[in-house]
Amino acid sequence: MSDQIRRIAVIGGSRIPFCRSNSIYSEKTNLDMLAATIQGVVDRFGLDGKQLDEVVAGAVTSHSKDWNLAREALLSTTLSPLTPGITLQQACGTSLQSALMIGAKIATGQIECGIAAGTDTTSDAPISFGRKFSQRLVKMGAARTAKQRLKAFKGFSPAELKPVLPANGEPRTGLSMGGHCERMAREWKIPRKEQDQLAMESHQKAARAYDEGVFDDLVMPWGGVSRDNNIRGDSTMEKLGSLRTVFSKAPDATLTAGNSTPLTDGAAAVLLASEEWAKANDLQVQAYITASRTSAVDFVNDEGLLMAPTVAVSEMLQRTGLKLQDFDYYEIHEAFAAQVLCTLAAWESETYCRERLGLEAALGSIDRNKMNIHGSSLAVGHPFAATGARIVGNLAQILEQAGSGRGLISICTAGGMGVAAIMERD
Repeated sequence: MSDQIRRIAVIGGSRIPFCRSNSIYSEKTNLDMLAATIQGVVDRFGLDGKQLDEVVAGAVTSHSKDWNLAREALLSTTLSPLTPGITLQQACGTSLQSALMIGAKIATGQIECGIAAGTDTTSDAPISFGRKFSQRLVKMGAARTAKQRLKAFKGFSPAELKPVLPANGEPRTGLSMGGHCERMAREWKIPRKEQDQLAMESHQKAARAYDEGVFDDLVMPWGGVSRDNNIRGDSTMEKLGSLRTVFSKAPDATLTAGNSTPLTDGAAAVLLASEEWAKANDLQVQAYITASRTSAVDFVNDEGLLMAPTVAVSEMLQRTGLKLQDFDYYEIHEAFAAQVLCTLAAWESETYCRERLGLEAALGSIDRNKMNIHGSSLAVGHPFAATGARIVGNLAQILEQAGSGRGLISICTAGGMGVAAIMERD
């Protein structure tokens, strides 16, 4: 342990291309993707055979067999098998939270280095049986005689064989994330046109970034693909405007497949370290994580499910003494275009900032030209647990190339939570 708080260095990230579910990675598993991505970090930073202090990673949609996912994934790489693996899950904030947990240990001197990562696939979603049939199988497995095995199926009905698919909804409300976001868009009066505009810009920026080689170091070819297959550089307002709404058929519904993130398969990872470890291993520091905050909202009692980042960012700014405008870059996760626009509107609202955030005035607006400058989740996709590591790696590279600056990260998650962080480069 150190008596002084040390700086949390971001060395850099690596990820595989993100692909729409049931497309290129349809035969791949979370273990396949996570192992490949961690290996990408190993290869990029010369960690072959090295023992790291921790690998912290997770997935949102996972099988029971993947209970030790982080450890199994690192054992499939050329990292030293003496490296511990910790599996973590906080919905869409998983890999950012992983980075923050590793960072806190680095800052206090408990460890020197670690890899934070996340993976998700809905192409390989876990499918189970209902509780009644599952209990029969457990009883049959424990049976010692044929009579006991037959007894386990007494009263069996073929209807019990109906599979239980993963639900895309909040357990407390039964409403999908898109359904919740429709409510938010209605409450904040976010027009369809503004959502489509944000989506179009995200696609165009991501396509341009690939064309300019921005992602050459960050995205490793894998599985027969070298770039995210959801990006539509030719996206137009006319094309987006022709799409039907998908979460509600009400006349005032606004969310479509075009202004919402698609179900996506993929994985991302980022290497964190102390400055001393980086120097000892001849690695350059791209940026530093300097602050963070995790918050939640009472979405069960009608707060917007995806509004928690407004709280996390506000609380983080109060703790650091910074203003919302004190940033050169803003990486705001685009779960839905409406979610981003609701967040921006809330920060600009004096009433919301006073009554919900406890502030004396509105946080104010940001320079939209500084937001998601290489596109974000609407374009590249959103493998739930992987998005945080993607954003940390992306922002670290932006700050390194700029030479100096400060960036804000804001991520909304299922369960009404938000994770925020600040990254800087001197």
